[in-house]
Amino acid sequence: MSEECAGLGDWSPDALALPGVVRPVVTAPNPVLSRPGVAVDPAAEETVQLAADLIATMRVSPGCVGLAAPQVGVGVQVFAVDVTGHPKAVTVHGTFVLCNARVVEATRWKAGREGCMSVPDLTGDVKRASRLVVEGELPGTGKSVRLVTDGFEARALQHEIDHCAGLLFLDRVAGAHAIYQRKVYL
Repeated sequence: MSEECAGLGDWSPDALALPGVVRPVVTAPNPVLSRPGVAVDPAAEETVQLAADLIATMRVSPGCVGLAAPQVGVGVQVFAVDVTGHPKAVTVHGTFVLCNARVVEATRWKAGREGCMSVPDLTGDVKRASRLVVEGELPGTGKSVRLVTDGFEARALQHEIDHCAGLLFLDRVAGAHAIYQRKVYL
């Protein structure tokens, strides 16, 4: 990736110019969740529609800060993230979708609790980088971007990149002692 790539620039979900469709979220042990996703053409019509669908599905799911294509049954490398308004978020890039993303730098590792819509009954302690540099492509334009983030947004990005690689947070916990029954608050 060239030095020209920067953050999201003026990209927003409006750039997709398509209404999103809410899709059902698949849960473990669905095999699509354990297979690495294939790279996509970010400018392809089906990629742009998938990006819009991920955002629409994320927005109707309470507490959701990220959603990857495998979670809606599509085995490709596309995910949406939005940590806006989350109490743990410091760095916030708003709502965005990345295609074919990869981590290029990860530092300051810390354990933290994670949950997942595809593993609805469990949470777990996962060690993740709290400072992250990610490169990927924007759906619609295919523009290459390089995001620098930290804290909670960095954790969300790593969680979604893992989904695109066929991994769940359960694959990252230190052992059974770091997995917990999800608490339900009324």
